[in-house]
Amino acid sequence: MTENWDHDPAAAAHLLDALTGIASQAAAAIVRLCSPALAVRVKDDESPVTAADEAAQAIILAGLRQHLPGLPIVSEEAERTGVLTGSRFALVDPLDGTKEFISGRDDFTVNIALIDGGVPRLGVVGAPAMGLIWRGIVGGQAERLRLSPGAMPDAATEKVTIRARPAPAAGLTAAVSRSHLDPQSVEFLGRLPIKDQVGAGSAIKFCRIAEGSADIYPRFGTTCEWDIAAGHAVVMAAGGVVTMPDGGPLSYGHGERDFRVPGFIAWGDPTAPRLLR
Repeated sequence: MTENWDHDPAAAAHLLDALTGIASQAAAAIVRLCSPALAVRVKDDESPVTAADEAAQAIILAGLRQHLPGLPIVSEEAERTGVLTGSRFALVDPLDGTKEFISGRDDFTVNIALIDGGVPRLGVVGAPAMGLIWRGIVGGQAERLRLSPGAMPDAATEKVTIRARPAPAAGLTAAVSRSHLDPQSVEFLGRLPIKDQVGAGSAIKFCRIAEGSADIYPRFGTTCEWDIAAGHAVVMAAGGVVTMPDGGPLSYGHGERDFRVPGFIAWGDPTAPRLLR
């Protein structure tokens, strides 16, 4: 049933439930391993990784292979090849915001996205410590679920449709990175009527835009495709847009640059760039 998810809304909804269940199981593994004594090692790129990252990844990869056999998977903690064959693949960050996780904060996420033709089509962002999952189908709708880690989607105690909001006349709320707020992003925000800033780690910043509690999230520093693809899908499903810093389209699957993204801007209101001065 999931093979025609790009043309069949029922198949897409079925697959989104499957991805939600996979993200929830990964969230449960992360929560089980949360401990002040958790061993941390540093990767070659000087970013931290823990047993929780690896446990979540194993669950996600197994789940994707069960529901989408043969689909290429690009994951932060897995070996990657420089060339993808075909237009469809999955992008996975099993624990986005490892620094927040290690420090005991609750704003870390599990990110799963399906890409077709360089564009994110389905996305799931789970926040294990918050018991929340944001998800969306581009061209369909976005939702926020209150779901205990490990539970399946039909056990959600809350399920609400979310929508990005029009740019408020009183000023914008900016979602900004707690760990990676670069000078160019600060300068860019200075060109907009910003009323408030909300700091957070991980892909939760995209989710704030999708649910209408923030209006813009810029990042002009380099990041990776698996960090942003799921959030990108949720924002688009909620009516927002995500672009390159120059306003051009943001595409995925660039193995030739090791799946790096030079920067992006997420807007809740697609017309809000008119406010730039």
